[in-house]
Amino acid sequence: MSLAPRVVLVHRRTELAELVARHGTRGQAEFFLRTRGRDLTEVTEADAAVRAALAAASAAIPLDWRRGEVERADLDRFLFTPEDVVVVVGQDGLIANVAKYLDGQPVIGVTPGAPGVLVKHPAGAVADLLRSTGDVEHRTMAELTADDGQRLLALNEIYLGHAGHQTARYRLGVGSGTAERQASSGILVGTGTGATGWCGSVWRERGSALRLPAPGEARLVWFVREAWPSPTTGTSWTEGELTKTSLTVEVESDRLVAFGDGLEADTVALTRGQTATFAPAAKVVRLVR
Repeated sequence: MSLAPRVVLVHRRTELAELVARHGTRGQAEFFLRTRGRDLTEVTEADAAVRAALAAASAAIPLDWRRGEVERADLDRFLFTPEDVVVVVGQDGLIANVAKYLDGQPVIGVTPGAPGVLVKHPAGAVADLLRSTGDVEHRTMAELTADDGQRLLALNEIYLGHAGHQTARYRLGVGSGTAERQASSGILVGTGTGATGWCGSVWRERGSALRLPAPGEARLVWFVREAWPSPTTGTSWTEGELTKTSLTVEVESDRLVAFGDGLEADTVALTRGQTATFAPAAKVVRLVR
């Protein structure tokens, strides 16, 4: 007998919940906000909107379906199963946070407020969306593979650089031919989803002639941040795209770190002599339209 589908609600603690946890009481949280020129009302309203969206999404789950719930902080300890339907309630970044833990499960992005790029559905649409999870758009992910087997996936971008944002030293290789020793502020490798974020900012600032990828396009772009020339380092290769080719980075600093989608707490550490390879990931995010 096959199992009924399971709907997993994904959310993160609201700012109000975090403030109360940090300061002990609502009164203390209100005092803290006032010292920074803010009002508790806006935080309370945002908290109420998230709770209402979660309640509406939960109520939309068919009675004969299974259900689960997980906060962002616990994603690395939660076991998703193949028959899950993932309902993310929050902001766009929360879908990026959960993406690397999935393997083909459909994702419904629910917004508690104004629609985002990824969380674009109101909670009232969840009941219908749960029955149309075959209508999806595929979002390409970026993947880093280290020579010791470590892997990192990201929906927006992967950053590789010095943990303290000091000079990163490495040898950069494009495909099977070009290689250059560089010193820079690090390397960004981004997807079409990430083209609206960090990579897009770098692209606009330098007036790049690269064509940014579309969200579902199996193509990545990469940028070297603030590379500078010296007698031993060059600046000939500071941007490019990855489709069938890969980007390799041989570490020449004592230690560099890589993290995806801005989560510095979840890093891959690489030491001198190790090599990291970037390429489009085989896994994609299946975002329900």
